[in-house]
Amino acid sequence: MPYKDYSIYANPLCERYASDEMLRIFSPDTKFRTWRRLWIALAEAERALGLGGITDEQIDDLRRYADDINYAEAEARERKVRHDVMAHVHAYGLQAKKAAPIIHLGATSAYVGDNADIIQMKEALAWIAGKLARLMKNLADFALRYKALPTLGFTHLQPAQLVTVGKRAALWLQDFYYDYKDVTSLVESLPLLGVKGTTGTQASFLELAGGDEDKVKVLEVLVAEKLGFTCTVALSGQTYTRKIDSKVLSALSGIAQSAAKMTNDVRLLQSMKEIEEPFEKDQIGSSAMAYKRNPMRSERASSLARYIMGVAAVPPVTEATQWFERTLDDSANRRIVIPEAFMAADAIVDILCNVTGGFVVHERVIHSHIMAELPFMVTENILMNAVKKGGDRQELHERIRVHSMAAAERVKEHGESNDLLERIAGDPSFGMSMEEIERLLDPSLYIGRSAGQTEDFIRENILPITDGLPDGEKVVLKV
Repeated sequence: MPYKDYSIYANPLCERYASDEMLRIFSPDTKFRTWRRLWIALAEAERALGLGGITDEQIDDLRRYADDINYAEAEARERKVRHDVMAHVHAYGLQAKKAAPIIHLGATSAYVGDNADIIQMKEALAWIAGKLARLMKNLADFALRYKALPTLGFTHLQPAQLVTVGKRAALWLQDFYYDYKDVTSLVESLPLLGVKGTTGTQASFLELAGGDEDKVKVLEVLVAEKLGFTCTVALSGQTYTRKIDSKVLSALSGIAQSAAKMTNDVRLLQSMKEIEEPFEKDQIGSSAMAYKRNPMRSERASSLARYIMGVAAVPPVTEATQWFERTLDDSANRRIVIPEAFMAADAIVDILCNVTGGFVVHERVIHSHIMAELPFMVTENILMNAVKKGGDRQELHERIRVHSMAAAERVKEHGESNDLLERIAGDPSFGMSMEEIERLLDPSLYIGRSAGQTEDFIRENILPITDGLPDGEKVVLKV
């Protein structure tokens, strides 16, 4: 017997990539339990303010069934009434019979729908933030370990002035640091919708309060506090502004952008055989070419990143096309886009934690690549030394240009070694011996402040976040 039903579509984000915790956060069970928490919080706040004649016995009845959801009743009712919120109000009332008359009192569907969405997104953002901290620790440890190891820098994908392996990793790290700041800022500032009513005017609650606006204000504060929030949106239609969804997915898109940048670099470095992602003992790189070590994890992260950046374009369109106080054309896409963007981001950070926890650095290959290009890069130092000996700067610059073109032709056209330095040593215009020139071939002379910049950035920005996190925590991927 197969262990699952292969005859129906299964979302790969759920089956292959996202963590069990992220699946729990966006599960139907979490959503509907949150709805019940919201109904209880509203009834408790209304009871505290003497609204609606709610009794302690009714509150106890609601609490009794907070986590005992009769899904069969709710599903059957939804098929009949075509309204998920009213189906669950009905199902809850079948259990909490004494409280049935006051469930959802004064509220509209957005009270449970939107507030639950915010609660779930806040929890998911906090979960992502914790994983980003672990990723930053991995990258910081790696960057500090290789802060002074020279490597070729590239501009336009052409060899440029040297950097270090650690400095390049610190650039990746800085991107994720900005993402972490964005995510944690949202965790701290995300507002609840609160209790706003059908068009956001709180008219139904004002009616319950006998026209007392102060009571309505206190009601909203009490509900928010019961759900762990310090603020609600000041103004709304029936729903909170969908600009909030846009901001949240923008932060997830930021993570995707950072991941794509880093994994593209890693894939290029693995092609150059300088740095490789971990490769397990029994891992197969290719079905045909048994020798291959493909960067499949980095490719997977890049692929998922592309998906997030794509779906992050949906909430801005949704926000832009909401009519007046609300329209329902946001509902279907939000059910898909928001959870899936979080699941993809969750998977990406797990993949990168796995990759960065096991980078393989091939220092000799890196050094050989440097030495193949370094003769061109030291020419400025050669020029300055020759000028100090009395040479003419303009004339020497032209001599270097001519020699460089000839050496490059030898390498590119004939596949021979770079003989630029030998050409310069043999040119009396420079007055420098090969021994003098070779003293300029120490790569560490050309990395600038790479090590210092890396240390400063990590000490000032990363360590305050990652201090106390365990070392060597291994992330095991589903596939």
